[in-house]
Amino acid sequence: MANDPYKVLGVKKGASAEEIRSAYRKLAKKHHPDLNPGNKQAEESFKAISGAYDLLGDAEKRAKYDRGEIDASGTERPQAQGWRQYAETGPGERYSYSANGAGGADFEDLFANIFTQRPRGPAKGHDRHYSLDVSFLEAVSGGTRRITLPDGGTLDVKIPPGTEERDILRLRGKGDAGVRGGPAGDALIEIHVAPHKFYHRIGQNVHMEVPISLKEAVLGAKVTIPTPAGEVVMTVRPGTESGTEMRLRGRGVPAHGKHAAGDLHVKLNVMVGPVDEKLKIFLEGWEQPGFNPREGLK
Repeated sequence: MANDPYKVLGVKKGASAEEIRSAYRKLAKKHHPDLNPGNKQAEESFKAISGAYDLLGDAEKRAKYDRGEIDASGTERPQAQGWRQYAETGPGERYSYSANGAGGADFEDLFANIFTQRPRGPAKGHDRHYSLDVSFLEAVSGGTRRITLPDGGTLDVKIPPGTEERDILRLRGKGDAGVRGGPAGDALIEIHVAPHKFYHRIGQNVHMEVPISLKEAVLGAKVTIPTPAGEVVMTVRPGTESGTEMRLRGRGVPAHGKHAAGDLHVKLNVMVGPVDEKLKIFLEGWEQPGFNPREGLK
């Protein structure tokens, strides 16, 4: 018999969906087969954890389990209602008979309830829930990742461009086998996007900061910068001030679904860098008549 899924995940019966999800993610990372190669105990634990989350992570299944309609493995419990009603009647009523049908159990009805129930039809297999960590660039531009299943098998997951944090990818037919000829369940994969060292995303746009030298800012220059789709050459105009933002159209999140391609917003930060004697001498004798950078503070 499967263990109580609440105990497997270490949560109380009244736990919220977020508490259940958080407990699952923590345990799944600890016992994942990829992090415990050759460890059969970790593999079995991961399988139990996945099974528990498959049940408790689905609101409908969780409700059925709490009502006792299914067991911890998701199998429906037999419902012999006619026999229960028969067993709960008084001793005298069990065998009494009434010509008008009142007072006492009717043996034909009783055994019809117990033995003539029609078999249930085909049923879809249970869905399986997984968690997958992807890089920022994989989420933005798309890619393919392979995950290891509790039974040791593998599953190739196609990450579409524009995937966001906590998106759920559904792989149809990759869950548990169907019952009595029914279709297989699905694999539901929750995506978690790792932060990037200099990109951050807002909607379909990508933002970044790029340092430029004092000479490049004063005289202007062409600088090569990275973008999610590869390097591009960007023109810095002469006299560019620190904090200037430039927009490169179509260089953000690629077009996908109903979304057009986003833009890349580049904030330029002027870096003075090492100062030599020539620059010091020049600046000491350099004047800008009428220019006060702190004019707005008055």
